[in-house]
Amino acid sequence: MLAEVWSCLTIRRRRQFWLISILMVTTSLLEIISIGSLLPFLSVLIDPDIVYQHPMAQSAIQLLSLNNSSQIILPITLAFISAIIISSVARLILLYAITRFTYSVGADISIEVFRRTLYQNYSVHLGRNSSEIINGITAKTNNVIHGVLAPTLILISSSVMLLGIALLLFYIDIKTSLIMTISLLIFYFGIILVTRKKLNKNSIIIAQQSTMIIKLIQEGLGGIRDIIVDKNQEHYCILYRKTDRPFRIASSINQFISGSPRYVVEAFGMVLIVTIAYSFVNSGYNVAIIFPLLGTLALGAQKALPALQKLYGAYSDIKGSMQSLKDVTKLLKQPISLFLNKDIVEPMPFKKTIYLKNVYYSYKGDDSWVLKNIDLKIFKGDKVGIIGETGTGKSTLTDIIMGLLSPTNGAIIVDGEKVNSKNIANWQAHIAHVPQNIYLSDGTIEDNIAFGIPRKDINFNLVRESAKRAKILKFIEKTPNKYQTMVGECGVQLSGGQRQRIGIARALYKKADILFLDEATSALDNETERMVMEEIGQLNKEITIFIVAHRLSTLDNCNKIIKIDKNHMVSIKKYNEK
Repeated sequence: MLAEVWSCLTIRRRRQFWLISILMVTTSLLEIISIGSLLPFLSVLIDPDIVYQHPMAQSAIQLLSLNNSSQIILPITLAFISAIIISSVARLILLYAITRFTYSVGADISIEVFRRTLYQNYSVHLGRNSSEIINGITAKTNNVIHGVLAPTLILISSSVMLLGIALLLFYIDIKTSLIMTISLLIFYFGIILVTRKKLNKNSIIIAQQSTMIIKLIQEGLGGIRDIIVDKNQEHYCILYRKTDRPFRIASSINQFISGSPRYVVEAFGMVLIVTIAYSFVNSGYNVAIIFPLLGTLALGAQKALPALQKLYGAYSDIKGSMQSLKDVTKLLKQPISLFLNKDIVEPMPFKKTIYLKNVYYSYKGDDSWVLKNIDLKIFKGDKVGIIGETGTGKSTLTDIIMGLLSPTNGAIIVDGEKVNSKNIANWQAHIAHVPQNIYLSDGTIEDNIAFGIPRKDINFNLVRESAKRAKILKFIEKTPNKYQTMVGECGVQLSGGQRQRIGIARALYKKADILFLDEATSALDNETERMVMEEIGQLNKEITIFIVAHRLSTLDNCNKIIKIDKNHMVSIKKYNEK
């Protein structure tokens, strides 16, 4: 799975990783130097002659023009202090680099998951729960950053550090170092064997419950009017409590498992050092000789124990976040059509007809048909009404014509060319759509009419003309901020009719030559609906319009009426035919 994440990284991020790897090795070397410099420092404090007469020190003594052994104390002390400072600065730089890198990669992953999700076909979105996707983009991606990416780098860094420290201690005293290393490794491997199943189980709980938490929040806030009216607040609070508590408990247990060995191993390490010191003294070693050795071993252990704990903590974090990594990896592997990934698409030729040839559709992919045996032609410039009882497939038919859904059987043929996965974006370049439930972003009226257009590229004259045709111009220009009036989240500060008219203005702003109105005037009063439909009827005669409606009166400007019956069969009539 980490290899799959690696494959999603940009060349820049991969280069940064290798630079961080070099920094890890450099930091480890500096840490080894700072530990190794303790031995000559302690030795020179106890007996300067030992260092002064050492063959390896002669070139430095001559360079510094030192005349006696007492003069060597200051340079050794300054060298030891410098080694500590340089090592600490390197560790700070490494910490900054790792933190910056992991958050940058996390941003890349989150953006890529969001991008791949947006570029999925409409049929994919129909079969998904939005809470799962939201949780994957936000919480689970964060879990991957903190629980996998950062711990992986810490694991690598700590391993390099531990290897360097171990090699130094083995060089100083291999027997004592082996005893310390084997004892600590046995201790941590024992903890790993005991806790790994619990970590795996908790990772699944955390991944599942975090999705449920998002789902409950969406449902609770999305249905807040009904919840207040029905007094169901406590019911949702109980559900949230039952979902949130297992998530918090699993998270807390994983954190405890990750951090708790530190306190035991610190005590264990100190006891080990004291025991080794006692055994040295009891064996008759000269204190002047063993004191620098023990000091170096103690400093090495003091540096090694946190690194060992970080290594174990990184391992437990990764195990505890494994399910989130699986879920995010799955989202990263969502396929994207190269054609859908294009920002600018040229419309495919449409000068004559749209032909629905023997179209069948089933959401389940079996013979439970929502639409069946549809065979009809629509000519460019037709005003087509679509009518039928609820559940007969009106919206499904429009989704198929718009290319949001692919027919289970049959085809959509435009001017003799079949609409397929390769040219679907070219077909959709002709289309503007006004749904029954208009989505408005929490922005200005202008932003919502020119939806998805960068503010610097908005054509204000076209915004105003579109608002005029949608019969919302007077309302806008009466507000204090006019086109800069904020509409609130989902247009909460507007009435239902105002929201729908902004949706119609949005479609008109696009200047598409195929316009779909799916129950787009259902929230308007009869007079406003009549005026809006008159404006739509006066649009360019080359514009093909599809209008889905419950009221037959809405379709009086249509030259064709598609009626879908209870058996999902289609018939074509004129407005005055029964």
